[in-house]
Amino acid sequence: MLVFCASIIFNSQFSILKSQEHSADVALRWSILPGGGQVYNKQAWKVPIIYGAFAGMGYFIHDNYKNMKMFKDEYLFRVNHNDQRNLADYAEYTTDNIYSYYNTYNRNFQLMIIITVGIYGLNLIDAYVFGHLFDFQMDDNISFAPGLAVTPCGVSPTVGLRFNL
Repeated sequence: MLVFCASIIFNSQFSILKSQEHSADVALRWSILPGGGQVYNKQAWKVPIIYGAFAGMGYFIHDNYKNMKMFKDEYLFRVNHNDQRNLADYAEYTTDNIYSYYNTYNRNFQLMIIITVGIYGLNLIDAYVFGHLFDFQMDDNISFAPGLAVTPCGVSPTVGLRFNL
């Protein structure tokens, strides 16, 4: 009797879960955690791509920040100590060159942050769009494909587009 009641409860809960429609809004909310919306949309293969992109951007952000800080410290040292050199590797570079390197790494650092925000935005857009397309059915009865057609004269085949409805 207990097994019978448990199976009724389980089956009714399972049917409730199956009857819920797939929601793009839920996919968007899940995607606040990068990759969550893709898992909800049953596209878990995209999660390593998303986290790989974030890891790569994290590396570039860190590298550009480290170099930017190094050249900034060198530039400030030279300005405050009457053009004395602090870094032996860059002793032959002028103060203007050091400042140019600092600006380049600063610009790259800021660009990497903007690109990271863009990747996060693409993550959200991807989850939302594929949440809408989750129940979209492609049927073989509807197709649009290139094809060869014979002209009315029957002399030579003609390249064209074929639309089946």
